[in-house]
Amino acid sequence: MPKVTLKDVAVRAGVSYQTVSKVLNKSAQVSPETAARIWRAVDELHYRPNVSARNLRIQTSNLIGYAWHYTASHVHPILDAFIHSVTNAAELHGYNLLTFVVRDGTAAYRTLYARNQVSGFVLADTVQNDSRVAQLIEHNIPFTAFGRANDDWDFCWVDVDGYAGIQATVEHLLERGHRRIAFITWPEGSQSGWYREQGYLETLQAAGIALDPAWIVRGEHSGQTGMLGLRRLLDLPPKRRPTAVVCVSDQIAIGAMNAGAAAGLVVGKDMAITGFDDMPLVEYIYPPLTSVRQPMVEAGQLAVELLLKQINGQPIEQKGILLKPELIVRESS
Repeated sequence: MPKVTLKDVAVRAGVSYQTVSKVLNKSAQVSPETAARIWRAVDELHYRPNVSARNLRIQTSNLIGYAWHYTASHVHPILDAFIHSVTNAAELHGYNLLTFVVRDGTAAYRTLYARNQVSGFVLADTVQNDSRVAQLIEHNIPFTAFGRANDDWDFCWVDVDGYAGIQATVEHLLERGHRRIAFITWPEGSQSGWYREQGYLETLQAAGIALDPAWIVRGEHSGQTGMLGLRRLLDLPPKRRPTAVVCVSDQIAIGAMNAGAAAGLVVGKDMAITGFDDMPLVEYIYPPLTSVRQPMVEAGQLAVELLLKQINGQPIEQKGILLKPELIVRESS
């Protein structure tokens, strides 16, 4: 079948092809009856615009860039849930996601934007003083970050309140009678890890509990970190050995639970262990894991909304949005 053109739609609707073009691009003021005729003609003729040609003509893109950070040792189902939400929200606004791998620092971001291959970016896995955030601010490139980077920088971000999530976790453990509470977390430098750690430290302090430096164990985001971390905590003298362990992620918590079981402990009875993220599988392991649930669907939607406001030059009332997590208590604590 011959390809339907803009002029074919115009003939069917009884208007000029310029009017059709403006209506499809949402840049024309026409009567509701005229707009209805045009859209009816589009449906009847099964017209599909040439997006590539349009983008070249108006020097823009209907793509949002996202740098993929997958490695075999760094699986993060929660980020996958975030990107799924971003993709769905973007498609509702006529955009798609362009994923790419970064090998040269921040240069790829500037190149993609300069070539009009993307209209802006969504960032994730931010760190303190993140160089990507600094460069995108400097070059005035539209972006939204999932996570904060520096409280003095002015940019759009959406984050989950990790401080509040860990605070609720520690308060729950205190209510259960625990006083020696350890924390297995990421290496220093992670921005989200820093907020979670502050929630741990300040909640212990508010309860009048002196921190034993040996209670904080650091390692990469993996189950092995949880396993090795718990073994290290169990090696402490009995009077310093923790009775509860807060983990910065579910993946680390699962490793810690396995190490506890291997040491002959009954998790949830002999030692409480908690996670963060509430991954789909954690309610089905034994014992079911107490964890902090993050509102990932809402986070993805808000990230896209903030980005599109920048792209379209719309006013932004609030550049930083902090979402509240929910502690889900299960048998592990």
